[in-house]
Amino acid sequence: MHYPAISPPAIDWKAVTDISWNYHKLMIYGDENMSRIAIIGAGSLVFTKQFLNDMFCVPALAGSTYVLMGPTMWKLEKMRDYATGIINKNGIDAEIVCTTDRREALKDADFVILTFLIGGNEAYTYDIEIPEKYGVSQCIGDSLGPGGIFRVLRTAPVMIDIWKDMEELCPEAYVLNYVNPMGAICSVLTKATKMRFVGLCHGVQTTLDLISGYTGVPKDEIEYENAGINHMDWFLKLEHNGKDLYPILRANMEKPEYYKNEKVRGEVMRQCGYFMTESTGHLSEYLPWFRSSKRALDRYCDEPMFGGEHAAYLKFARKVQEKFRDTDVLSIESGELEPRSKEYCSYIIEAILTGKPFRFSGNVSNENGYIENLPRDATVEVPVYADKDGFHPCHMGSLPSHLAAMNQSNLTVQKLAAESAINGDPELAVWAVAMDPLTSAVLTLKEARDMSIELFEHEMKWLPQFSGKKPGSVPDIDIPEGTVGVPVPEDPALAINKRFAKLGE
Repeated sequence: MHYPAISPPAIDWKAVTDISWNYHKLMIYGDENMSRIAIIGAGSLVFTKQFLNDMFCVPALAGSTYVLMGPTMWKLEKMRDYATGIINKNGIDAEIVCTTDRREALKDADFVILTFLIGGNEAYTYDIEIPEKYGVSQCIGDSLGPGGIFRVLRTAPVMIDIWKDMEELCPEAYVLNYVNPMGAICSVLTKATKMRFVGLCHGVQTTLDLISGYTGVPKDEIEYENAGINHMDWFLKLEHNGKDLYPILRANMEKPEYYKNEKVRGEVMRQCGYFMTESTGHLSEYLPWFRSSKRALDRYCDEPMFGGEHAAYLKFARKVQEKFRDTDVLSIESGELEPRSKEYCSYIIEAILTGKPFRFSGNVSNENGYIENLPRDATVEVPVYADKDGFHPCHMGSLPSHLAAMNQSNLTVQKLAAESAINGDPELAVWAVAMDPLTSAVLTLKEARDMSIELFEHEMKWLPQFSGKKPGSVPDIDIPEGTVGVPVPEDPALAINKRFAKLGE
């Protein structure tokens, strides 16, 4: 049959795209996957922008509602308006909701993404400047050291309150935690909550970029195994087509032009044989050998910013805050839907919704012995698979003993800090600081206590669990000139040795 030619009506292409998007989603994933995703700390514009962009690229998330929660509504609304522009321009089926009410954000959530900083730059300034008075130099100060410990103390009460809300409003939600200090915070979540969580960092992905550049092998062709703890995760195997890449990496690290970029991480590999996931600025704080003296700082931490500079991240945070105080940070963005990034978040959610497994490096409790020679109550970073049944960490056996020892030096501090934060025990906080590898390399035990007391005095408004409690002061004992010590009770065996010695004279 022949149909006469007619002028076509105007087409609403956005409506067509919406219908096509929804049909695609319904046919492949089903209507039940219209997820509700709460981002707690969505005022973090960089993280939130990246997460939203990535999730907009996932067909399984079509029809989802994204709830942006933070304490400052105008920041949330800016992000909502920016994201809505991308949604409209690309015909994406998504809804953006803003709220300063955490309970509203969590209600019926399927996924909860945590990315926030308690105390902001005000608290962070105390974390860096008070230890500096005592001679403790920190480059980053967010994961270990006095700064990392007090960040745990400030963050734990909020994490526990979030879980109390979740128990009522979304107990089965999956939690993706990006809040630092990752290891200690995940230990808090394990000990004090029943969240279904995993801790996420991008250290493995970004370090693989470096390894790719340093060995001349495309990143996607590198076969690797990694295990350890967050910010000290060891590459146990690096291969390309079955060939070990470590000889190339080690040989290049002997060259000044490579070593200059990786003075601490490179030196650790030269001494212990393995490369790990953190920059000089970070790693210099986790071990006792690189910031303990001016000699060490001049040798290993003399590169600018994250190459070891004192207070580098605080300076960076202040510059960003100053730069964008009067400038809308989103106004300089393209407003386009960008290619999906390598951040794990969207891939994990996709794997849970679709059942298609996704492998990533995640922070989980070691209660099942995923790393056999690290404590069962520690948080470890190991390969994890996500699928429709949740998270499946891999058993990695034992680490080489010297690598486990370096991890353990950090885990001792993390455990003390987590227990102090949960129980509101200020003495445990003092001991976390005292046992910190960097602090103990620089300060006496009394100096570590005095520094902790001063940090408590300045940060108490963010530490509700310590209300009315603070560490006790232990004064010095001065010994007047000419003081004679009391007689020392003599060991019987020692007395016999002295008698034999006299007989031999």
